[in-house]
Formats: sequence, structure tokens, C-alpha cells
Amino acid sequence: MEEALAGPDGGPRVPATTRRRTSVLGVIGEILITAGVIVLLYVVWQLYIGDMIYGAERNGQGQELSQEWAGASPSTNEPGAAPVTAEPIVREEPADGERFGVMHVPRFGADYAMPMAGGVTRERTLNPIGIGHYPGTQMPGDVGNFAVAAHRTSWGEPFRKIADLQVGDPIVVETEDGWYTYRFRTLQYVQPTQRDVLLPVPQAPDVPAGTRYITLTSCSPIHWMWERIIAYGVFESFTPRSAGPPASLDEGIA
Repeated sequence: MEEALAGPDGGPRVPATTRRRTSVLGVIGEILITAGVIVLLYVVWQLYIGDMIYGAERNGQGQELSQEWAGASPSTNEPGAAPVTAEPIVREEPADGERFGVMHVPRFGADYAMPMAGGVTRERTLNPIGIGHYPGTQMPGDVGNFAVAAHRTSWGEPFRKIADLQVGDPIVVETEDGWYTYRFRTLQYVQPTQRDVLLPVPQAPDVPAGTRYITLTSCSPIHWMWERIIAYGVFESFTPRSAGPPASLDEGIA
């Protein structure tokens, strides 16, 4: 029988417990892994979960605004039943961050109802509200260029599907007065400094405006700001609120 080794006091020697030394590099590595996981979760939140929540909130706010206007001036006709040949009502330009409308684009989804406000600052309009109106450009229904901007990523992604627009798609701007229906015509990609897309006649500085345009601007490609994607549309009709919602609201719902 094998005997245990004797200790200094004559008793059995107990093997010393080997302690794992924690290195500085190991601690740094664990910190970096933890930080990486946190960053990854933040990116997932920003690009997917957060935008879904923000988008639903913005659309909900737009629908509430539509219902508020409908309650204040109820229509007497079925949707799309009345003619849409009324002369457009043109409102004054809103202040920075002042809500004035709701944009409906059936191609973007049946529940798409994005609030619109004056100005294109991130802090007062684009981030907390949705779609911003370029100061100095025309208002809905006015002769010239009604130009707006919105994010393509983050903060609900109001214009994420802008490249999905097809020729003839309705772009409907709702205000307290009624609905302004524009028809999409074409897409264009320009440099961020190319501001002539905001002229009364886009990219035509010496041509007097004789048509009502709408111009939607956003960043391109998605998640980057190298260029600007521009969607142009042409005015088709104005439907006063008393006539009820136009049929264009239900066209080509994605």
C-alpha cells in the first residue's frame, strides 16, 4: 500500500491548490467581447427593432391626425365618390417643426400615414416627426415644387421604400383642407450639394413654373450618405375634405 507523503509536522501532506492567474490580456479580452455584444445589440436595435417601433409610432400619429381632421369636418360622400376637380387650397408655409400634413403612399403599405412638418432639421422635424418641408419651396397644391425630405434609415425610415415607387403611383398629401394627389414620374440620384432639385422647376433655374411638382429627397445608398435619391411627381388633383377621401388612397397598396 502506497503511503502519503509526510508534511513538516509529520501529518500527511496536502497537495497545494493551483490557482489560475488572471492575466491583463484576459481581462481586456473579456471587456472587448462584452463591448462587442453591446454594440451588436445596439446596431440591431437601431437598424431593425427600433425603426419598427418608431415607424409604427409615426404612422399611428399620422392616423390620429387624419381622424382629428375628419372629426372636425366630416364628409358627406363615400370615399372617391365625388369629383376631384376643385381648385387646390394653398396654405402658408409652416414654421420649423410645425405639423401641417400627413403623407400617404399606398406603395409603402396600407398603414403608411407619415406626419409632415415644416423644416428639415433633424432635431425638430426629421427625427421626432417624420417628413420635413424644405423652407422656401412651394406648399401642396401650389404651382412650383413642393419639396420634402425624410430619413431612409433610422427614426422610422419614412422613405426607406422610395426606390420601390413605380410610374403612376399616387403620392397623397393630406392636410386639414383635403387631399392633394400627385403621381410619381421618375427617380434620380444626385450629389448632396445639388440643390437645384429644389427649384420651382427642378434643375431648371431659368424656366418659370407652370406645373405643380412634388420632390421627395433622401440619402442613398441605404445606411450611407454618399448621394441623394430624388423622387419626382406631378400634381393630379385636389379633393376637398367635404368630398371624402379620394380613390387614390387605395391604389396599388403593397
